[in-house]
Amino acid sequence: MSNSSSITQFLLLAFADTWELQFLHFWLFLGIYLAALLGNGLIITAIAYDNRLHTPMYFFLLNLSLLDLGSISTTVPKTMANSLWETRAISYSACVAQVFSFLFLIVGEYCLLTVMAYDCYVAICKPLHYGTLLGSSACAKMAAAAWGSAFLNAVLHTANTFSLPLCQGNAVDQFFCEIPQILKLSCSDSYLREVGIIAVSLSVALGCFVFIVLSYGQIFRAVLRIPSEHGRHKAFSTCLPHLSVISLFASSAMVAYLKPPSTSSPSLDLVVTVLYSVVPPAVNPLIYSMRNQELKDALKKLIQSVVFQQQ
Repeated sequence: MSNSSSITQFLLLAFADTWELQFLHFWLFLGIYLAALLGNGLIITAIAYDNRLHTPMYFFLLNLSLLDLGSISTTVPKTMANSLWETRAISYSACVAQVFSFLFLIVGEYCLLTVMAYDCYVAICKPLHYGTLLGSSACAKMAAAAWGSAFLNAVLHTANTFSLPLCQGNAVDQFFCEIPQILKLSCSDSYLREVGIIAVSLSVALGCFVFIVLSYGQIFRAVLRIPSEHGRHKAFSTCLPHLSVISLFASSAMVAYLKPPSTSSPSLDLVVTVLYSVVPPAVNPLIYSMRNQELKDALKKLIQSVVFQQQ
């Protein structure tokens, strides 16, 4: 038995028992990480480089790519290093920093996706008021609200989680420090305080989810009333990538945090966590660039300018 004051490090979950499988895990995660860095980096650079993309939608997309880069950089490099060096250890302070950073970035992403749903709603349902409702000042305030809400949420949960006495060892059943797994190490009923805070956060998350659903209900009604097939296609191409990203993120996160304890197992928890924490940052750039001609043109122009400068 030990308490939190005597814990100097945590032991993360290993992906495999053999060196060969650990090495395979390293290369797999390295490929995913490089894909996320390349995809999000190209989107950020293209939006900053091309003046035609200096609009509210792409401003929010740039923020989303920054959050994606941060979230995957918080978890993946450490687990790759552990696999390469055949260790499971993470220091207490690094674990605290990882919990705070991951919460800050993942909650910020969810808040930003909610803001982007509002952007789609105004663009489709109130196009004549788009410039008024989503001016540069309004966009900056909404982005700041998303980042600020995420920061406060991360501070609250991190401070509360690590103020709990931990007496169930130091082995975390996940490949990074995750609050539900750390709560399993807490003593007796002391975890109920954090559970209460999580319940409040889930209520806010549910409110955002309901807002997104209602927004898209109005969007689809408006799109179906557009007489032109070209107009409907353009409207859907604007909002479907965002809806796809929300669906991937929300469905995997809900499975991770709302699944019954009776169905929980280390392997299932691992797969679900990878789906909501690692896959979206790598896949989001592909989703947004597949159906967005403006973004594809900007990326093509950027790549061509880089190639020509090197020649």
